[in-house]
Amino acid sequence: MAITSANQLELLQTAEAVAREKMIDPTLVIEAMEESLARAAKSRYGSEMDIRVKIDRKTGRATFTRVRTVVEDDAVENYQAEMTVAQARQYMADPQVGDTYSEEIPPVDMGRIAAQSGKQVIIQKVREAERDRQYEEFKDRVGSIINGVVKREEFGNVIVDVGRGEAVLRRNEKIGREAYRPNDRIRCYIKDVRREARGPQIFLSRTAPEFMAELFKMEVPEIYDGIIEIKAVARDPGSRAKIAVISFDNSIDPVGACVGMRGSRVQAVVNELQGEKIDIIPWNEDMPTFLVNALQPAEVSKVVLDEDAERIEVVVPDEQLSLAIGRRGQNVRLASQLTGLDIDIMTESEESERRQKEFEERTRLFMDTLDLDEFFAQLLVSEGFTNLEEVAYVDVDELLVIDGVDTDTASELQARARDFLEEQARTALEKARELGVEDSLVEFDGLTPQMIEALAQDGIKTLEDFATCADWELAGGWTTVNGERVKDEGLLEAFDVSLEEAQDLIMTARVQLGWVDPTIMETEADDEDLADEDEAGA
Repeated sequence: MAITSANQLELLQTAEAVAREKMIDPTLVIEAMEESLARAAKSRYGSEMDIRVKIDRKTGRATFTRVRTVVEDDAVENYQAEMTVAQARQYMADPQVGDTYSEEIPPVDMGRIAAQSGKQVIIQKVREAERDRQYEEFKDRVGSIINGVVKREEFGNVIVDVGRGEAVLRRNEKIGREAYRPNDRIRCYIKDVRREARGPQIFLSRTAPEFMAELFKMEVPEIYDGIIEIKAVARDPGSRAKIAVISFDNSIDPVGACVGMRGSRVQAVVNELQGEKIDIIPWNEDMPTFLVNALQPAEVSKVVLDEDAERIEVVVPDEQLSLAIGRRGQNVRLASQLTGLDIDIMTESEESERRQKEFEERTRLFMDTLDLDEFFAQLLVSEGFTNLEEVAYVDVDELLVIDGVDTDTASELQARARDFLEEQARTALEKARELGVEDSLVEFDGLTPQMIEALAQDGIKTLEDFATCADWELAGGWTTVNGERVKDEGLLEAFDVSLEEAQDLIMTARVQLGWVDPTIMETEADDEDLADEDEAGA
């Protein structure tokens, strides 16, 4: 097939038709044609030649050009596509290294093999352009809901026609035992779009919490307008879900708005989710209050929050325990997902037993260490004293409020407590020195003898050893392993050393050793303060 005036215009018409059918830029099709013609020309004139083809966008005329590049005399590797400066002087006035010389060559007569090869190039280029268009179209739609038509099912995965491409709804992303037949209409959440060699892969989901949030956004105009915000969603797909909402307009009830007139709005979402029961909960910045709401319909008697451990302890009436936990732990599990906290639930009787046990342990501590009778030790515990340090160093007036305690008795109590603590400190220091602790660590301000002994038992015997520790190694912390929070025991956790205190101790040790410049630390601290002030002002 020769490129003559009779078929020049057909190139443009073909490019327009293909571009319109595949919904891509016609320029991409023409570039693919240019590449295919250039490849055919190389097969005719020689593969080592640098032949380029340009198709005029108005007339369709294809111009074949041979290009040669000027290189250094000793750098010529391909004599068909390169030439020296001396050779270039025959064609150019003042040739320089890097210049190119182009000359037009006669069009080729494409045989059957060349035409087939050119066709494959065009098909491949068009397919790549189509894939790029699909990826660009769908990558910006991640996080939105899309309507599609079921095409087929493969090994439990549903292939969905989404208009300009196909998407996959995996088996584990379907609700319960959903079954679909070809041509069924389906509504899904676009979870991810990936660019892969075989084309863009669009992954759908009907179990994602975000799917429920987007459904509510479609059904509740106040959410779409931003008057109501969905703060958290937790789902047990196909069974039950909890959604936390907050209103930025005091005149609008967020729960009522989401429920709708006679439950019309929430029922529309329930129907889409195959009858999934939905609890709509008012959001509250106070985490204990929010948790009480999240555990509905169970009643909560008491909540104790441990922010460092990200755990929360909930006390419920004995008869409410099964309701709070829910079927197979569903209610407490969803509440935990909603709040992001680990929840421990106990009954009032269990909590009473634990408090009684703690009371007895503290009573025994004061009896054994302060040589008190049981009644007097119980008085101390009842007044809120939990350890010897509180008794030894508290203001005397706080001891005088206890019935039967006068100034002499209070002084005697504090003297006994201090003597016991001093003896403990002396013994701990002796054991630490026996373990090989050096004076640099003993004289470090901020560590008690008991802390030094605990460090020595773990092999930390010098200030250098201490300075290399991480804050969590001292204060303890929590690590997420396989989706579960695991406790990391800290060396000084038993002494109530917080993470911030551990950081300060370690940094002070590094400054004393000269590892850290204190002026740099002060500058960084000032920068952080300024940043905080800027955020507050904004």
